[in-house]
Amino acid sequence: MMSLLHSITLGSAVVLATASTVPLVAPTAVRANPAAPVKIWDGFSSPVGMAFDAAGHLYVAEWGAGRVSRIAPDGTRSTFADDLSGPSGLAVGPDGAIYVASYSRDEIYRFTPDGVRSVHVTGLATPAGIGFDRTGRLLIANRRTNQILRLADNGHLTPVIDGLQTPVGAVQTPDGGYVVSNIGGDVTIVRPDGTRIEAGAAFSTPGPGVAMTRDGRVFVVDYGGTTVREILPTGQSRAVAEGLRSPVGLVLAPDGASLLTATWGDGTIYRIPIPR
Repeated sequence: MMSLLHSITLGSAVVLATASTVPLVAPTAVRANPAAPVKIWDGFSSPVGMAFDAAGHLYVAEWGAGRVSRIAPDGTRSTFADDLSGPSGLAVGPDGAIYVASYSRDEIYRFTPDGVRSVHVTGLATPAGIGFDRTGRLLIANRRTNQILRLADNGHLTPVIDGLQTPVGAVQTPDGGYVVSNIGGDVTIVRPDGTRIEAGAAFSTPGPGVAMTRDGRVFVVDYGGTTVREILPTGQSRAVAEGLRSPVGLVLAPDGASLLTATWGDGTIYRIPIPR
């Protein structure tokens, strides 16, 4: 099977987050040394998108196995959904449903918490990272059209951001702007007024994993490298974890004080403490 990097770059992935009033913020101090990731689960087959539900279950889209796994708060693992084609982005919606992007079939599925599946969106172009904006509308990193799309209440898709470089993940920041991870080579900060800052100079290949804390700090995986990096408002970034084998998925843990990242290279999920 082709690697995710090859698939996304050449064609045939989030979690996006919500908050209320604060903008993308800088940390209060710069950490001199990145944290050592702590291994918590392994045995996944090319994990990509991850998200927690309100009860603390972690859902993991496994590209290589064509399934979504669910890990209960006590660590019990089970198959939530299978027979999927290229599951990439994954998000839990405001309605409690689980949404999964099929990168290979250009669709997004909606699953009820007990696993009943329906087709939610069709006609996409290699959708990667997905999530929800501050109003609860679905956002889609539509890789092949270089856009971030939003699904309106009437079911129509509208572009939120155009002219990107193969976007694969994004978050909407609390001030109404965005941070977009482009596997084509950059991380784009989009200000509320539409101005852009490119923040990917230190990345090898930004990946689908983008996560945001409740106070607006944004983190992006370097899929082509070994780090998870924090994106600073100036357009710079800093490593908060290193030594990972192609990190691809990223999600804020329920404790709000740590991140979980999934690695493509060894099928493992690690915990990373968020530096103050």
